[in-house]
Amino acid sequence: MTRPTDRTRASDGSAPAGPSFVREFEATLPVHSQFVLWGNRHDSFLFRGSADARPRLLSLPDLLWETLRTNGYAFLLVHDPVDGLRVHLPAGATAEEADRAEAAVARLLPRLPRPGTRPSLETLRGLMAELARPAQPVRAALAIDDASRIARSATDMEPNERSFFRFCAGLSRTAVAVGAPSGRTTPLYNPVIWLADREGDLPVWLTSANDQVRSIGVPVPDLGDRQATARLLMKLFGVTDLGADPQASEVCDAFAAQTDGLTLQAMIEVTRLARDRGLTMTELPDAIRIYKLGVMDNPWKREYLRRRITDGQHSIPRRVVGQPQAVTKTLDILKRAALGLSGAQQSTSSTRPRGVLFFAGPTGVGKTELAKAVSSLVFADESAYLRFDMSEFSAEHAGDRLIGAPPGYVGFEAGGELTNAVRQQPFRVILFDEIEKAHPRILDKFLQILEDGRLTDGRGSTVHFTESVLVFTSNLGMYVDDGSGRLVPHVHPDMPYDEIEERVKAAISDHFTRVLGRPELLNRFGDNIVVFNFIDHEAATRIFGLQLDNIISRVHEEQRIVLEVDPEARAALQKSCTGNPRMGGRGIGMALESQFVNPLARALFDRGSAAGAHVRVTRLRREGDIVSVELA
Repeated sequence: MTRPTDRTRASDGSAPAGPSFVREFEATLPVHSQFVLWGNRHDSFLFRGSADARPRLLSLPDLLWETLRTNGYAFLLVHDPVDGLRVHLPAGATAEEADRAEAAVARLLPRLPRPGTRPSLETLRGLMAELARPAQPVRAALAIDDASRIARSATDMEPNERSFFRFCAGLSRTAVAVGAPSGRTTPLYNPVIWLADREGDLPVWLTSANDQVRSIGVPVPDLGDRQATARLLMKLFGVTDLGADPQASEVCDAFAAQTDGLTLQAMIEVTRLARDRGLTMTELPDAIRIYKLGVMDNPWKREYLRRRITDGQHSIPRRVVGQPQAVTKTLDILKRAALGLSGAQQSTSSTRPRGVLFFAGPTGVGKTELAKAVSSLVFADESAYLRFDMSEFSAEHAGDRLIGAPPGYVGFEAGGELTNAVRQQPFRVILFDEIEKAHPRILDKFLQILEDGRLTDGRGSTVHFTESVLVFTSNLGMYVDDGSGRLVPHVHPDMPYDEIEERVKAAISDHFTRVLGRPELLNRFGDNIVVFNFIDHEAATRIFGLQLDNIISRVHEEQRIVLEVDPEARAALQKSCTGNPRMGGRGIGMALESQFVNPLARALFDRGSAAGAHVRVTRLRREGDIVSVELA
């Protein structure tokens, strides 16, 4: 159905009074006997009583009643599973209005159960029949709140539930309209209004192929609604004239922009939270963060973070060896994040993640280690680092592990590994390792995270990534197809870094645009692609020395043995472990394990050295594939 253009009349009959969905509801009262309002039903909504009146924020039942009242309806009944059946009266209703509604109820529904009664489906059925085919010319409406909970499931109902909804479907076609109110030329139905979370929560055969039942979505507020609400809420901070207060006007616009994705009711709660915490209107972003994330402390605003990042310029190169370009660019992005300048080029306040890094380059050169270093540097906690091996997400259905299974599927209640972890601790470094191995449909989930800083999980809850650092790693560009199905090296250790960077970035661009057909995802990474270099001889020597020292320290910690390696043995070991730069630092560690740790463990075990002994490695011997060490 096309949406009508009729507009809800205000109390003076001149101006639109509410949002578009309620205008649609009012305009179609003459042609539909039942309505399904689904979606953002728990929100507050802007309502203007007249063309020159200030807007007010109303609940959905209050908004429906204002619309019905201006069309000559005498009362609105509301039924919900908790409070039962009641005549709806808005806050501030006078005793005269209450008496008038009660008199109309007694005239039309003399057998109405007393207020607060929770009627059975059979009783509710009789009540709906009396409203739909009224014995008296009284206009009234029935709103069934929380309609999603009437039946156990829209597809798996008890016999009495199925019978009830079949009756409702039949009643929608036999309802009788009551005479036209003042200002209208056609009679209006006494509508039944189902208020549901999702359109599919009610049986599909109730609404499909039934012209008497109209389904209307209740959307989340747009920027205009949030701006109008922000202007109303500024009164709580003592602002009475935004036009005369440029700072308040700027804060108001920023508040509306920063609450993208939130409801108007959430904006009200954010304002209350700010007032409760003693925050000023300029500190509303802190209240928004607390509301979204549920935490007071913000590591990004800790005084020592600037010092830690400055110290990181010296400490990280000692941990991630031989990658000066990658470390420098990573620290630049962290400095930008710490200053809150991520996405600063946008005209509105950014809700994107604090930092996004795409690490590319050879295997074993420190990409994962740098992600851990970032976590330790920013959050002083390496456990804030969360890793997903994307090779485990090569199947499309594996995406449910990240955000949780949809309703009705096994594991729905458990939620997703990613969304649960970020909800529990929003200040995280999240590593998506070897991103190119994930299924393309799973990559689509990152579009919303990278653009809007949020993701909706399988249970319908929104998880915010605005305080997280996302790190993607990839080996794209290392090898290319030679045209015959064989992979050949695309970059070499003897190439200058600038050429390696150019080739790797070109390969990444080709993969996302031509192979995957996802250029929009590549655009979200922007200039945050950090290309790592091969390990050169100097870096390999340093990595070898660090790892050998770690082995010596571990022997002392575990066995209380002082281990020493003679220079000749050390030199021979270094030569055999650092000969293949393509394997990176991980390759050096693997070579050390096979050529030194294993034969050393064998020798110490056979020798039975006691704690406190001083052992010297004098020589390494190789007999075929077997390496042994000589001890003194």
